[in-house]
Amino acid sequence: MRAFSSCGLAAVLPSKFSLLFMLTFLITGEATGSFKDGNFTLGSAPHRKLLISRSILTEEPDRIWGEKCTNADIVINQGPTDPLPSGIPTYTVEIMNVCVTGCDISGIHLTCGWFSSARLINPKIFKRIHYDDCLVNDGRPLVNGGTISFQYANTFLYPLSVATVICS
Repeated sequence: MRAFSSCGLAAVLPSKFSLLFMLTFLITGEATGSFKDGNFTLGSAPHRKLLISRSILTEEPDRIWGEKCTNADIVINQGPTDPLPSGIPTYTVEIMNVCVTGCDISGIHLTCGWFSSARLINPKIFKRIHYDDCLVNDGRPLVNGGTISFQYANTFLYPLSVATVICS
């Protein structure tokens, strides 16, 4: 068992434990504690234990037993890029399949409002079907680990989020 105070903690314990301690300190305000048998115990509240687990450090989607994939297996990143010569801002969008069970995902529909672009987007890559319904990859599967990207131009960034997916 190692006892410690808030002074010099990062130098004594591996970085994973330092992060855990800092999170615990921010939540509870406690600055002392100890490790015993893989459990972190706060010094002034020995009845409180925080089990060290990978689930604390990584976020996993809630899966129903036997479920191959969820909406959380599609990750959308977008950010600004150089504007068009006319000065209209442009944005690059990346849509990634990060399914941990190795699945291909098809029928990816996003919520996208009245999405429109001053720059032409290949409709086989991304198209708005109706208000708040955009289709990715023409409904075809996005392979596990695959990424589709495109650029659009508009005066503002459209918030995009996954509405529905079909597990292949």
